[in-house]
Amino acid sequence: MAERILMIDDDDRLAGMVSDYLGGAGFRLTLAGTAREGEALLKREAFDAVILDLMLPDADGLDLCRKLRAGSDVPILMLTARGEPMDRVVGLEIGADDYLAKPFEPRELQARLRAILRRKGGSAAANTDVLRFGRLEIDRGARVVRVDGEERPLTSYQFALLLALAERAGRVLSRDALMDLMKGEKLEAFDRSVDVHISRIRAAIEDDPKKPRRILTLRGSGYVFARDQDR
Repeated sequence: MAERILMIDDDDRLAGMVSDYLGGAGFRLTLAGTAREGEALLKREAFDAVILDLMLPDADGLDLCRKLRAGSDVPILMLTARGEPMDRVVGLEIGADDYLAKPFEPRELQARLRAILRRKGGSAAANTDVLRFGRLEIDRGARVVRVDGEERPLTSYQFALLLALAERAGRVLSRDALMDLMKGEKLEAFDRSVDVHISRIRAAIEDDPKKPRRILTLRGSGYVFARDQDR
């Protein structure tokens, strides 16, 4: 059965383009031009995921995301014309499953949408031995990290640090919070800097460590692990 997607966005041209593309990919898309209309549809009907614009004519998309997440676990993919890192981090922190800046390629939207739907359809990440985030797998039992099925080298401490971030995906963790979570883990004697360990983790798992998409830095606050990056 085709997944039902609700798109809440007042850009008629974009909504039409997305509707045509996702319809051709086998999704059933319902459109809402305002937050009020979107909320009403969600109360009346069941949807498998929500595509939510950050800037709506009658509400702030972040406020709507927070409201939806308080009463539902429906996957939420946020869209925005604002590509600021702070917007992205806040969106992830309040419960969005992924975040895509406009303009975007329809193919990327479809890939991200399928990724968050896969997560919903599988077992809860916290109850499995393997955490899966798009192309990234974190195997708790084997203490192994894979990207596209290929193992990536990490020290025991770096694995524990990555796991701590991944288990709290979407939450901003300060350096002090990470150090507290790492208590009991043997720290490499040659380096006691969380920042350096994060840099080495990025080198192992990111396509471009200088432009990370998985582990994001929030200046002055710490780090946040992005829930879904299907690239």
